[in-house]
Amino acid sequence: MLFETSLTPLPVFGLRREVNRLFDDAINRTTPTAAWAPPVDVREDNREIALSIEIPGVKADDVEVTSDNGMLTVRGHKAAERTEGAGTEYHLVERSYGAFTRSFRLPKGVDDSKITANFANGVLEVHVPKTALPQPRKIAIGNGDGAANAQVQGAGSGAKSQQKSVPVEHK
Repeated sequence: MLFETSLTPLPVFGLRREVNRLFDDAINRTTPTAAWAPPVDVREDNREIALSIEIPGVKADDVEVTSDNGMLTVRGHKAAERTEGAGTEYHLVERSYGAFTRSFRLPKGVDDSKITANFANGVLEVHVPKTALPQPRKIAIGNGDGAANAQVQGAGSGAKSQQKSVPVEHK
C-alpha cells in the first residue's frame, strides 16, 4: 500500500495538549480572581496542635478563624494591589489575590473552646490545646444481694491515650 492512514494520534499532539494545559493552569493560577490557598504547617506535641498559616499582605481584620462541630476554618481576603494605566503595564503577575478558605477536621481530645490565634509578620498561628481523653473504666459486678456494692474502678495507671494524626481537609 502506498498510502496508509492511522487513527492513533501522533505523540506531538499529546505533547502540545499538555503544554497548553500547563499554560492554562499557570494563567488561571496567577489571575487576581483565581482561588488560592495559603500554605499551612501543622505540628503537634503533648500539649497542643498548632497551625502556622502564611498570609503575607493580609491584614488581621481581613482574617476569620472559626470552630464548629470539630471543623476549624480559616478564611480571609487578600486585596489586589495592581494598578494599571497611566503608562504602567504588568508583564508578570505571580502573587495571589482574592478570597481564601482552609478547613481542618479536629481530632477527638482537643478543647475547641480554648483555641487561640495570633497574627504577626504575615503568619497566622492557631493553637488548639489538647484535653485528657476519657479513660475506659472497669465496672465491678455485685454479688446479687441487692446491696449497692458495685464499684467503679479506673482502667490502669492513668496513662493518657492521645490522637497522633490531624486529618486535613481542603476546600
